[in-house]
Amino acid sequence: MVVTGSTSPLRYGVIGTGMMGVEHIRNLKAIEGAEVVAICDPVPASLEAARAHLDAPAQEFHDHRELIEAGTCDAVVVATPNMTHVDILLDILEARIPVLVEKPLCTTVSDCQRILAAAAPGFLAWVGLEYRYMPAVAALIEKVQAGAVGDVRMVAIREHRFPFLPKVGDWNRFNANTGGTLVEKCCHFFDLMHLITAARPVRVFASGAQDVNHLDESYGGQRPDILDNAFVIVEFDSGARGMLDLCMFAEATHNQEEISVVGEAGKVEALIPESVIRAGTRGKHWIGGVDSVTVENTDIRHQGYHHGASYIEHLRFRDALLHGHEPDAGLNEGLWSVAVGAAAQLSIREERMIDMDEVMGGAR
Repeated sequence: MVVTGSTSPLRYGVIGTGMMGVEHIRNLKAIEGAEVVAICDPVPASLEAARAHLDAPAQEFHDHRELIEAGTCDAVVVATPNMTHVDILLDILEARIPVLVEKPLCTTVSDCQRILAAAAPGFLAWVGLEYRYMPAVAALIEKVQAGAVGDVRMVAIREHRFPFLPKVGDWNRFNANTGGTLVEKCCHFFDLMHLITAARPVRVFASGAQDVNHLDESYGGQRPDILDNAFVIVEFDSGARGMLDLCMFAEATHNQEEISVVGEAGKVEALIPESVIRAGTRGKHWIGGVDSVTVENTDIRHQGYHHGASYIEHLRFRDALLHGHEPDAGLNEGLWSVAVGAAAQLSIREERMIDMDEVMGGAR
C-alpha cells in the first residue's frame, strides 16, 4: 500500500504509548503534514501520558484490533513491549496498513520469520533501527560507503551506558519478554555491522553475564535475568569481523557509543554524543594526526532520545509512504539483527561458537 501525495495530512495511529510511544508522538508533532489521529494502550496511565502530548484529540483504544478496524489511519507505529510485536504485526499485515515497528522486530528468529512469511509483496513494514540516522553514525556510513577505508575488514562498536530504564509492568527485566539484552538492545549494533560490512553474518561467539544490575530486584518472586555486559564477535561471509563491547553499568563515561571501521586503506570512527567523526588514511595520516570533524544536522526539529535519529527515520518513513520507496530497514534487516543477537545469547548460554544456520534454520 502506498499513500499518495494527495493525502494531507498523513494520519498516524500509535499502538503502545509508553516511553517510546510518546517519543514517536513527539517526533510526529515536529513533522509537517503528520497528524496522530489514534492512540492505543491497555494501560490508562499510558494513554493519559500520550494525551498530554497531542496537539488535538485523538481516538483512544485499549485493543490494537479496534484501532485497526476503525480504518482511520494511513500508517501505524508499534511501540509495545517486545513480546507483543508478533501478534500485533500479524493483524496489521492482514489489514495491510503501512507500519513502523520499534526494534526488535520480534523476540525470536522464528517469530520474525512468521512475519516475513505473512507480509505481502510491496507491503511497507519499517523496523525502527534508528541508530543508522544519528548524525555522526550517518556520516561514518557515508564515508565508508564512499570508499574511505577500502574494503571493510573490522567493525568495532562500544556502548558503555546506564542500566535499562523502568518500563510499565517491568516487562524489560526478563529475557522471555525481551529476547535477551543482545536482542533487545544490541539489534541496533548488529544492524549497523550488517549495513557497514554489506555482508552476511556466518558465525557468532560471545561472552557475557549479569554481574551488577537488578541483582536485588524481584518481581512476583522472580529475579531479573537480563545480561548487563558482554563481548560479541561476529564473522561475516566477506571475511570482515565485527566486535561489540557492551557494558550497562558504565554511565560514568564521556561517550556512550564509539564506532570504528577499519580497512586496508584507513580508519573512520564516530563518537556519540560528542558527535565527532575521525578519519585517517594510511600513508597520509599517523597516530594522533587524523582529521576530526564535529557533525551536525541543523534540519532536525526534535532531538529526542537518539540525537534526532528518530526524527530522520520518520521523515524517511513518510517519504516511503508518499512515494513508494523501499524501507531502509525492512523486515529482512529486522530478522538479521535479531538473529545475530539470538546467536550471541545462545553462545553465552552454551559457551561455544554458534553458526548462523543454527538460529536461522537453514534460511539464508
